[in-house]
Amino acid sequence: MIVVGVRRSADAETIRRLRGRTDVLTAAALRRLDSDVAWYRALPADDRSWIGLVATSGITTFIDWYENPAPTTYNAAEIFRAAPPELIRSISLQHALALVRIVVEIVEEHTDEIASPARASQLREAVLVYSREVAFSAAEVYARAAEARGAWDARMEALAVDSLLRGDDDGLRSRVAALGWSGTGAVLTMVGTVEGPIDEGMAADLRRAARRTAADALVGIHGDRIIVVLGGQGDLRRSAEALLPRFSAGPVVLGPEVADVTRAGRSARIALAGLTAARGWPDAPRPALAADLLPERALAGDAEALTALREVHDLLDAAPGPLVETLAAYLESGRSLEAAARTLFVHPNTVRYRLRRIAQVSGWDAMDAREGFVLQIALVLGRLGAGSSGAS
Repeated sequence: MIVVGVRRSADAETIRRLRGRTDVLTAAALRRLDSDVAWYRALPADDRSWIGLVATSGITTFIDWYENPAPTTYNAAEIFRAAPPELIRSISLQHALALVRIVVEIVEEHTDEIASPARASQLREAVLVYSREVAFSAAEVYARAAEARGAWDARMEALAVDSLLRGDDDGLRSRVAALGWSGTGAVLTMVGTVEGPIDEGMAADLRRAARRTAADALVGIHGDRIIVVLGGQGDLRRSAEALLPRFSAGPVVLGPEVADVTRAGRSARIALAGLTAARGWPDAPRPALAADLLPERALAGDAEALTALREVHDLLDAAPGPLVETLAAYLESGRSLEAAARTLFVHPNTVRYRLRRIAQVSGWDAMDAREGFVLQIALVLGRLGAGSSGAS
């Protein structure tokens, strides 16, 4: 109803006066911005000049709409087309609406100079209608820009995780910098699976949850596997545990904590190896540390796990005393102190003492069922390594 009234009341003389005062109205709007709006004064000179073009475009578009009030003539995208897309990132939606409001106020203030007394109230009414429509249109422009930015971030994040897995440090540094990675504190990787395909909504929800629990976060989707990279100060393991409900009921594995994101690739690869091997330990904790899955990873052919377990054997072999022999006797006698003591011709307390030394040297307790299994695989791999070196 109002738009129709505006169309009928628009007259050639008012439109001519509006067009003739475009420069005057723009200059008045910019003076108002400079005097009243702090964020405008804080902008770089280039952005202020672009806003001048936007103000001119807003006034010109209003005149076009006043002459022919069709929806296409109040499209905020047309108003901002005069400026580069980066301007939308420089000023917020609230600032854009403030700019529209100031332009409207300036046109209102000059109504008596532009329109005849009989037309002045109708011009003011048209200005109010136009400002409302432009406000809605501007909100749509910013919503589309935010959606595009979110899609860009998601693609950049996927590339960052891919660079991390491939060991492309240069590509990783530039991409995490573009995503705002602060780089303060350590970095922890977390891998798991989900049931069924992950749609954009689920991925976005996981990203929001990851960024709430840690200062820095990256999320990569690889088929049914999820790779989460967490960074920052504090307890990153606790941060990872907070994300467990986002994963399926299957295993979730944490890679070793590293100093910075450029070292996170190795941590992620270790965690992925642990995820592959985790089905060999159905009762593994959730999340499980990749280091706790050394025997399963070694049996699955993970080179890092094989090396780590051989190093455990080598540490025991190099330590003073017959620690390797004691470990073998204990494990191969059914983990009986008395049986191991008879095999070694020593007192059971001597076996007990040596087992404590084994735990101190290797970090694994042979008297614990799970840790004893780790040491047993290390013992076998050490024997195999010694045999192959002797054969060569």
